[in-house]
Amino acid sequence: MMMTQEEIIKIVASIFALAIAIIGHEIMHGYIAYRYGDDTAKRAGRLSINPIVHVDPVGTILIPAILYFTHTPFLFGWAKPVPVNINRVIHNGGYNGAIAVALAGVTFNFILAALLAAILPLFVEPESYTALFFGYFIVQGIIINVVLGVFNLWPIPPLDGSQVVLYLAQKLRWHSLAEAYEKIYPYGMFILFGILFIPQLSSILFVPASWILKILL
Repeated sequence: MMMTQEEIIKIVASIFALAIAIIGHEIMHGYIAYRYGDDTAKRAGRLSINPIVHVDPVGTILIPAILYFTHTPFLFGWAKPVPVNINRVIHNGGYNGAIAVALAGVTFNFILAALLAAILPLFVEPESYTALFFGYFIVQGIIINVVLGVFNLWPIPPLDGSQVVLYLAQKLRWHSLAEAYEKIYPYGMFILFGILFIPQLSSILFVPASWILKILL
């Protein structure tokens, strides 16, 4: 069945919104690390806005495609992690610097979602295909950035939330907690996918995203 022009516009707008959200998220990790004296991401060419250097086959292509074709109410994914020498960051900025690097991506996502929500009223009644594209891009951008931000705050390795917990535990000398996180790190992806594919669990963890979206939309 051939798609309509409006459906094509919506798909393209969603792809652009997702790409900006996940690529911007990763670039900010590298940029904040760079501000703390770590040029690893810069030397690797990962502070570039070129989407090709950030593509992760699973997080950028497979997961969003599965979510789209299974008609989930939202899209999310992730880009290839930006390389960071966290020891150099800690040397220059302490554990506060490491926490800042860990939170840089979600901070970008939440700020972008808020900015998009501020201009959304300009596109509530699109009168052309161009306006329709931007309107759908903005709505999807808000949803994707909020979901991605909340998702990355889950305290499950290797998500950003787990890094915050780890560096905070190390800062406060909660050695048992830090050691526990380091032990479960190799199993984090299995735990994460288990949660994502159990609707009862994932829906609970995405409740904060629903609250935020009700405010912004």
